[in-house]
Amino acid sequence: MPKALTASTSIFQNRFIQAIMMSAIFLQIGIWVRNFAILLFVMEKTDNNPFAVSLIYVAEFAPIFLFSIIGGTFADRWRPKSTMIWCDLLSALSVIIVLLAIIYGTWQAIFFVTLVSAILSQFSQPSAMKLFKTHLPADKLQASMAMFQTLMAIFMIIGPVLGTFVYQTFGISFSIGVMGVAFLLSASALVFLPPDQQKTTARPEQHFWHELAEGFRYVWSNKVLKTLGGTFFTVGLAVGIIQPLGVFIVVERLGLPKENLQWLLMVNGIAMLIGGGLVMGIAKKISPQMLLALGLLVSSISIFVVGLSTSLVLTLAFQFLSGLFFPCIHIGINTLILHKTEEALIGRVNGVLTPLFMGAMASMIGLAGWLKVKFSLVTMYELSALLFFIGMLLMATLFNKKKEASPIPE
Repeated sequence: MPKALTASTSIFQNRFIQAIMMSAIFLQIGIWVRNFAILLFVMEKTDNNPFAVSLIYVAEFAPIFLFSIIGGTFADRWRPKSTMIWCDLLSALSVIIVLLAIIYGTWQAIFFVTLVSAILSQFSQPSAMKLFKTHLPADKLQASMAMFQTLMAIFMIIGPVLGTFVYQTFGISFSIGVMGVAFLLSASALVFLPPDQQKTTARPEQHFWHELAEGFRYVWSNKVLKTLGGTFFTVGLAVGIIQPLGVFIVVERLGLPKENLQWLLMVNGIAMLIGGGLVMGIAKKISPQMLLALGLLVSSISIFVVGLSTSLVLTLAFQFLSGLFFPCIHIGINTLILHKTEEALIGRVNGVLTPLFMGAMASMIGLAGWLKVKFSLVTMYELSALLFFIGMLLMATLFNKKKEASPIPE
């Protein structure tokens, strides 16, 4: 049996991985049904009002920017397994409240589901990162991150179809019910995680704001994490510039109807699925720094070509290439954070780095429409490609021959 396959099989046999993967599957079902059911429902209720649709994305992304710092600090204070279970249970409770509101005629309460779920995720996600650090050996972290990236890619392909089917077939009330059940099943799966570890050393209780500041100081004093913060910000700008412009590539550069955007997204999702599997196989052979830099370089090249291309075949080819190497970015970032952060500070480090990306991305998404009027679509894509390349150069400053001799950072 190939070594990569044997390593993957051994990870699947880990009790922690089994429980948290099952939880992630249920969460992905709930999230994709939520995203598409709410989108289609709001568009139907408001006659495709763009302001109402934009409120969905505000409810989804604003809490990530606003609560990630606070959530990360509390995640370091609380027991991670209990925190994740309570977050899922509270999400399920919010679904029940919204379902009752809709039954009694207040359909606008639908935004509440997305808002509450997004807020609670900022406490749950850093807790999950802490559990990875606690229950997996260092040489299994990169492969486990690849496994999760593969799962995300699978749902990027089937999620939109699933969410649309459930809403169009059964309606909004049933869709909300599916969300609630998915959150409850996720909480049930998390019960099978190993128990939270008791702290072995007594530590005086510190003030919340002192712990929050400690997270910033820790990132600033750590060369790898500080460089990663600069990369987060740069990539956030790059992603935000082109995030709303994919449909214009289809219409303006390729001269096709806007509905053809789905083919670009599908090709990208399939490539991400393949890429996640490939990274899982080579996880021990390449350092996370190199993995991240490689993903950023290929993204830069792919975006540069997509921006210039007027050929559907060429555009699809580089969309595939971009998706194939995108898991390198996600997996490299998470592995670096886990390797380079003390367990007690993982939540706060995540809370410092995430707003850098989300704030930069949200700002550029807001400016993208105005920038497109001022500059050409090609210029926007080339600027995004340049920012990805700058992010790669930042990561290149971490390369060190002695450290790169071992794929696992110290």
